[in-house]
Amino acid sequence: MSLILLNKPYGVISQFSEHEKHTSLAEFITEKDFYPAGRLDHDSEGLLILTDEGKIQHCLSHPKHKQPKTYWVQVDGEITDEALNELKKGVMLKDGLTLPAKAKKIDEPALWPRDPPVRYRANIPTSWCELTITEGKNRQVRRMTAAVGFPTLRLIRYSIGDFTIDGLSPGEWRKIPTPQQLIQQADAIKLLGTSRHSRSHHSPRRKISSGRRKGQQ
Repeated sequence: MSLILLNKPYGVISQFSEHEKHTSLAEFITEKDFYPAGRLDHDSEGLLILTDEGKIQHCLSHPKHKQPKTYWVQVDGEITDEALNELKKGVMLKDGLTLPAKAKKIDEPALWPRDPPVRYRANIPTSWCELTITEGKNRQVRRMTAAVGFPTLRLIRYSIGDFTIDGLSPGEWRKIPTPQQLIQQADAIKLLGTSRHSRSHHSPRRKISSGRRKGQQ
């Protein structure tokens, strides 16, 4: 079992099939039988992990397994401590309250130029923050920063769990063995799911008494 760590460029979709508007992963990944573990929107950049094993894909991508994901976010305006505190507590979105995040202001990272570049407005500053979440709501980071008054201009996923984009330029990737710890975690999740499935199908059903028990209404 192996993993591929890709620094996904801006404008690339997280799929191998052709798209009428966007470049696909097939332009970068030459290895066969690898599939993205999760996704990264076409207008976001940074780490995308691919795997050749289904249980690893589930372990990395499913929100309930809480792989922390860290993003570098350029926002419109000078982000405030108040906004950062809101992000830390959780933000109310249309699909519910987000879990508390780790959030802090950072200096502008040493990054590659984006193509196309972020729009520049001399009279409105921009700033950067680092945001770590354990959920996977649709376009969550963008919606979170917008909800606290600082729309996202550029979004780079720096890390997923212990994996990072360190040493990778946009479009570059490296193949690594799947860490044993991750394999064990995926095996435990699969075993737990099998156990639950077995109990739900084979546990005897309790007979329901027609009389009321104490505590019933």
